[in-house]
Amino acid sequence: MNSGDMQGGDMRGETKNDGTLKLATWNVNGIRARLDTVLAWLKDSAPDIVCLQEVKIEEEKFPALAFAELGYNVAVHGQKSFNGVAILSKLPLEDVQRGLPTWNDDQARYIEAVVSTDHGALRVASVYAPNGNPVDSEKFPYKLRWMQALHEHVRNMLALEEAFALGGDYNVILTEQDAKNPDKWRGDALFHPDTRAAMRRLLHLGLSDAHHDCNAEHAFTFWDYQGGAWQKDDGIRIDYILLTPQAADWLASTRVDKRVRGWEKPSDHVPVIAELAPRLVSELVSDLDSTSA
Repeated sequence: MNSGDMQGGDMRGETKNDGTLKLATWNVNGIRARLDTVLAWLKDSAPDIVCLQEVKIEEEKFPALAFAELGYNVAVHGQKSFNGVAILSKLPLEDVQRGLPTWNDDQARYIEAVVSTDHGALRVASVYAPNGNPVDSEKFPYKLRWMQALHEHVRNMLALEEAFALGGDYNVILTEQDAKNPDKWRGDALFHPDTRAAMRRLLHLGLSDAHHDCNAEHAFTFWDYQGGAWQKDDGIRIDYILLTPQAADWLASTRVDKRVRGWEKPSDHVPVIAELAPRLVSELVSDLDSTSA
């Protein structure tokens, strides 16, 4: 077992009694600083699978035991003081892949794994795309190259026709509706036309934006610590759960857990949660079979 993998609890790959899986993504902005907050949220919300970003810690120092005590299996792709991604799952994690196979990047920004449920396998990825600022530095070309590598990987994975959910901080403000004050972001890498075009190309491969598909109204997922952004609700949406068509067939609902931003020692991001109901699909197939019989 890799030092960044830890299995916790007596989990046998079973979904809840109602057949649903609660999948969340959350940029925690430092797991050391936010551990108590994250553990409190896990106890309160009880997600089945959580994609964490910006854990800012090496794999061997990640507090896996604290999560194992809550019944979570843990896989980590860590980095000292910067970046770092992890997946927590009440179901066993298999086929763990650290880093994008389409680019040998020395930054810890991507991890994926497979969980087996009563209704089939679900591949899950935690994504932490580069910020890219300032635009006139080498950080912006790196951001675009990284997004292209993600695009290439997703294109390859779509050919497998698997249920695949990619939760993460994509550092993209896709539309003007995804910012309270879009004008102040126009010179920023997150809202740059090339960044938005890269995100659209990713979506146009055939991925669904889970929260957008389930909600008519836009919701912010990030509020800066500076300038009273939280108090003014001066937020942006940069955290997404993207789904392949097979995973999108399982999507029942989504929500943004905005209240967490008001907790003590909060991250500047909040969790995005998707309810997946694979049983709905299996029941539909059964009904169709019964009708045709």
